[in-house]
Amino acid sequence: MPAISLLIKPASSSCNMRCEYCFYSDVASSREIANYGIMDYETLEVIVKKAFAYADSVASFGFQGGEPTMAGIDFFKKVIELQQKYNTKRIKVNNAIQTNGLNIDDEWAEFFFKNKFLVGLSLDGNKIVHDRYRLDNKKQGTFDRVLAAAKIMDKHKVEYNILTTVTIDVANNIEKIYYFFKKNKFNYLQFIPCLDELKSEQGGNNYSLTPQAYGDFLKRLFKMWYVDINTNKPMSIRYFDNLVTMVGGYPPESCGMAGICSCYYMIEADGSIYPCDFYVTDEWRIGNIKTDEWEQMSSTDTAKRFVEISRQVADECKTCEHYQLCRGGCRRNREPISLGHNNLNYLCPSFKAFFDYAKEDLTKVAHKFLR
Repeated sequence: MPAISLLIKPASSSCNMRCEYCFYSDVASSREIANYGIMDYETLEVIVKKAFAYADSVASFGFQGGEPTMAGIDFFKKVIELQQKYNTKRIKVNNAIQTNGLNIDDEWAEFFFKNKFLVGLSLDGNKIVHDRYRLDNKKQGTFDRVLAAAKIMDKHKVEYNILTTVTIDVANNIEKIYYFFKKNKFNYLQFIPCLDELKSEQGGNNYSLTPQAYGDFLKRLFKMWYVDINTNKPMSIRYFDNLVTMVGGYPPESCGMAGICSCYYMIEADGSIYPCDFYVTDEWRIGNIKTDEWEQMSSTDTAKRFVEISRQVADECKTCEHYQLCRGGCRRNREPISLGHNNLNYLCPSFKAFFDYAKEDLTKVAHKFLR
């Protein structure tokens, strides 16, 4: 029975922040049209109608940006209205949104709770680290407003997790950041390595990670997480959680850990479809929801080429003892990549150092919690 998972950008690349490391600003600027504005209700209705016509088990709707709340709360009320209208098979519906938090008030929080939205709140740690790169469009720091958004969601019992972009500053200050998160009872965390520009050499920006820095970051973060796991004060860190289940013989939940890309449906505000959030460029456009069907788009030559490129394995990976856990890492960190040419992941030394350090303890955790 088919399920469908959609990632929707209702406000395209529009944002009320100007984060220096924003990968989507870089991706959008490479397109002929950088910003498609706010998605209209007609496009939204086609998306929802076709999603429920296709799916028989689960329909998942994720909303990202830019900043998705710039589409306005009425847009999301329309999402719920259309889901109720077209979910005639009464299948399971998941809604999630990733937000910078600046627009979150009581009305938004009440809406998220009432409609069971899972919220990803972007917060890069303590005030000093967060405010270095996460600035608003007036170049002012945003930490205080993001923390206020978290408190509002706590008040309304909204389910949310914290998404942290790992810059060199985050990597160098992870102990302070981890204990800041613990102090504020942020127990569900995702740490996402920052990306350099798609067409640039990696490591050249003031926020860029180096393989050495990211490897050290993973080891130091894991050390704190492992202590908490073993003292019954567990923190959920998505990457480590995934690794534990993989050690236990289960498939990864995160696409970047699968080793091979899937062609999921990333939908821009005009209805254009792309296979991945990191590749919303004219080159990788596979169709438009207003004129094409899901199966048609996923079977285009462009979609097939996108997946096929990711299947290639660098020679060094083929003999690596950690390949079953690493699987080459996210394709985005293997650029430039093309058919017949697969670079080693930029962060390969990070993963080698980390798995040498943590693999035995990951196995212990898997035996403890998955038996």
